[in-house]
Amino acid sequence: MWKAVASNALTFFIVFLVIASGLLAWGRKEYSGPGPLADAMCFRVERGATLSSVSRMLESSGVISDARIFRIGADYSGQGSGLKFGSYLLPAQTSMVGVLDIITAGGQSTCGSEVNFRIGIASSDVILRELDAATNRYVEVASFDPAVDALPQPYLDAVEDLDLRYRVTLAEGVTSWQVVEMLRRAEFMEGTVDEVPAEGSLAPDSYDVTRGGDRAALLAVMQERQAKTLAALWADRAPDLPYASPEEALVMASIVEKETGIAEERRQVASVFVNRLRKGMKLQTDPTVIYGVTNGEGILGRGLRQSELRRETPYNTYVIAGLPPGPIANPGRLSIEAALNPDDTPFIFFVADGTGGHAFAVTLEEHNANVAAWRKIEAQRGQEGTTGVQGN
Repeated sequence: MWKAVASNALTFFIVFLVIASGLLAWGRKEYSGPGPLADAMCFRVERGATLSSVSRMLESSGVISDARIFRIGADYSGQGSGLKFGSYLLPAQTSMVGVLDIITAGGQSTCGSEVNFRIGIASSDVILRELDAATNRYVEVASFDPAVDALPQPYLDAVEDLDLRYRVTLAEGVTSWQVVEMLRRAEFMEGTVDEVPAEGSLAPDSYDVTRGGDRAALLAVMQERQAKTLAALWADRAPDLPYASPEEALVMASIVEKETGIAEERRQVASVFVNRLRKGMKLQTDPTVIYGVTNGEGILGRGLRQSELRRETPYNTYVIAGLPPGPIANPGRLSIEAALNPDDTPFIFFVADGTGGHAFAVTLEEHNANVAAWRKIEAQRGQEGTTGVQGN
């Protein structure tokens, strides 16, 4: 009898082990294998949410197959108490372990909406975008000019979301005055700016900010980034450049930045000015003259007058020799690279060619022909003014 009891007990124990092993294997497969989510989605973890409530939401949303397995796996891995508030992009068929990694990783949210405050040369705007989880691309919801437009309702609704992300983006070639003036219109930032940073000292780039962030602190970050960029590129500069200091290279970079918006041309444009400096020729470039007229406070909005081209100012490179006393804008990294590593060319002239680029020349005769071609294009377009480097 006892043998039968022992045999039955052993049988039950073996069956139990088999069932337990099967359940464990099934649980591991459910936890580590592809999830049931058919399409990518944005999932929000509320502030103060518990693992239990989040697991139930994930199950009801079709992200995971079993909330209990998710909780057991989270507790076993030690991530159960590491939930991070925010909105997260969950790709289709993400496993439970993948979901857990995403919502406990911390850092910026990977889904939801963002505000991009874009500071441009001619105008600025605020873009409200929302991530389309299906395509993993942002879709514009609203846009407005903070200088002239009232805040649109979609924007007012969006700023109620504490998880809304903010970004400030500087275009290459903006002046420091323009940056400060527009930051003062950024309603989501705080703090005063007592002085306009030195021209050229701000790095055109995109900056993540928080609502209520300090304007002066952001400007300091921009200055630090530009200083690091200039120092690194100065250390890797070409030999025998006609600059006495990194600051002079920054002046040249700002001129290159304002002369061409075509990345492939920057080193050629820089070569023209470097060749002129080496030959003792005046730079004769319109953007410096314009800066002497506007002081960087907005755009001129018209062609230069002959009286302005003849007037002696520290920035009139038709009159003064060498570089102007300071930068005329905030140049981007590519223009600084061009100024410090220009192409090796014989060019000493260039003028617009009507395509957005420039025609380069070695001799005054070649240049005059290029200028004549440009004047015909100007006449056809009804434009006036000069551009590029003129002949002596």
